[in-house]
Amino acid sequence: MQSMPSQLTADDIVPLVAALTPLERTRLLRLIAKPQTDDSLLYQATPPGKAEFSADEDSLAWDGEGWENLA
Repeated sequence: MQSMPSQLTADDIVPLVAALTPLERTRLLRLIAKPQTDDSLLYQATPPGKAEFSADEDSLAWDGEGWENLA
């Protein structure tokens, strides 16, 4: 079994990080990041996808439908 060098550099760690899956890289970033009160750093590291936020023109229209018969 090889012993680890006493001090690692970024060059030593890069191949290990490169071998991680994208999901594990995101997990690693979360573990490294300092705790924040909001998710701004997380969104900087992993921006929201196109499907995360709705683009409906009238997203609340469904809420007002169907109440006419209940009165």
